[in-house]
Amino acid sequence: MAIDSSGMLQSAEGKQVTAVGDEFVVHMDREALNDLPMGKYDVTVIITRFIEDTEIEWTISGSIQPPIKHLYGYQLQPSAVGSLVTSYYDWSQIEERYRGRVNFPIIPEAGLRATLGILARTVEQRS
Repeated sequence: MAIDSSGMLQSAEGKQVTAVGDEFVVHMDREALNDLPMGKYDVTVIITRFIEDTEIEWTISGSIQPPIKHLYGYQLQPSAVGSLVTSYYDWSQIEERYRGRVNFPIIPEAGLRATLGILARTVEQRS
């Protein structure tokens, strides 16, 4: 939540993820984006890919059913100064019924870049 530049992620509860299929709950507030009148709601984050210290990918399930099937992820590669982190967002598998009803990507590229900047500063401060 501390690195989210969108302001949507409010808090989370659940165990630390260690494998594909692990889940946890995130409390959201869509009003931060000012695009849809969803207010506060919860989603379940479902890990779809997990390679320790290399990659994590997830989708969400929430009040909108069936799930939209958009994916988010981070890939990590060793670099001379630590790790190179790539953030990605894949909406190619979204359910047809949602195409044209929801603007994708939900978080624009600038938001993803801002989150990576916050992540870098957070990690640097802890080192």
